[in-house]
Amino acid sequence: MSFRNFIQQLRSERTILEIDDLLSPRLEVSRNVMYSQNPVIFNNVMGHKVVMNIIADRQLMAKALGTTPQDMVHYLADTEPDGNVVMVSNSPSQEVIEDDVDLNTIPVLTYFPRDGGPYITAGVVVSEYNGVYNASIHRLMITGKDTMVGRLVENRHTYNLHKTAIQAGEPLPIAVVIGIDPVVLLATTTRVPEGKEFQYASALLGRPVELFQLENGIKVPHAEWVLEGYIDPQVRVDEGPFVDITGTLDIIRQEPLIHITRVMHRNDPIYHAIMPAGGEHKMLMGVPYEPLIMKEVGKVCDVRNAVLTPGGCSYLHAVVQIHQIRKDDGRKAIDATFAAHRSLKHVVVVDDDIDIFNLSDVEYAIATRFRADRDLIVYPDVRGSSLDPMCMPNGNTTKMGLDATMIPGEEYKFMRPSMLED
Repeated sequence: MSFRNFIQQLRSERTILEIDDLLSPRLEVSRNVMYSQNPVIFNNVMGHKVVMNIIADRQLMAKALGTTPQDMVHYLADTEPDGNVVMVSNSPSQEVIEDDVDLNTIPVLTYFPRDGGPYITAGVVVSEYNGVYNASIHRLMITGKDTMVGRLVENRHTYNLHKTAIQAGEPLPIAVVIGIDPVVLLATTTRVPEGKEFQYASALLGRPVELFQLENGIKVPHAEWVLEGYIDPQVRVDEGPFVDITGTLDIIRQEPLIHITRVMHRNDPIYHAIMPAGGEHKMLMGVPYEPLIMKEVGKVCDVRNAVLTPGGCSYLHAVVQIHQIRKDDGRKAIDATFAAHRSLKHVVVVDDDIDIFNLSDVEYAIATRFRADRDLIVYPDVRGSSLDPMCMPNGNTTKMGLDATMIPGEEYKFMRPSMLED
């Protein structure tokens, strides 16, 4: 399903709100979605359309994938990145081509008063160097008519490709695609082998992903907007502040400058914006870790499901459901979960009779199946997430795991009436 087809489906189901008022991209659009996760399309932002929240919860993301919220993690975990991509000679993305670049004509939003500038938040950066390929979302702050700065997380794929190009004294060619098939967007946020993002998207879609090649050699999928350019090998500028997934301000960093040399887009393009710390941000940043947790925990015990909880910013807290066989399965599951998602802060492991999507049920498991002196595991002074305001200055934190599973051999003590046979 294409980006426009998905929006049209939401329209036909009357699940997307349309706002025709003339709005400024600075603070006015974001003010309308500050406390909502409902899909919305703004029809007049600098004369352009802006869409938000189209995959802002599990129901919407599952709809895009063609599955259910409960089965989504299994679908993602069971799909291998072995689909096909096909090259095409042209794309609707090239209906309008602008060599005289002016990024200020694009409805890039400023979300909060303390933002460092207007931010592209749904832009997938596609890069390639020496035959190594990558596609991933980066936040991108507009700094000038034809320049922007992106947050490149250390030792992630784009960062490593840029580092390799720097060592050769060369720019890293890139493209930024905005407004792509939601399944392709999800695939670019998932930790798959380097260069396999579009193959993974193809496998999820059940059909080949079409790519077309730009003048700088980068191959990209069909999109509403395509920005062609390169990352400067020398110049670094301030990036930030930016409200990240925890809803708190991330710090200002020195990051590499990006030069945009060409802009192309569809006729009457729809600009996709992701609200920082909103539903789409959490879905795209958190959900891709769930299949990794499933796979890692599955190596040590019988795992049934995993979820990153909304109260934990869909990033810092996990609940893992297992079918317990051995008395140390809970501890093994906790260790494996932290191994799968190293930015995680707290983990709760529960039995398979607990509904992990019902946080009251999870709390019930903690209340009746957890004892702190024997079931609490603390990991002091270990690597944390830089997005956690409680992180230590050196980037470390203290993590904990709660084994809220029944005592093997004593399950009768924990049986609820609904679990007992007549």
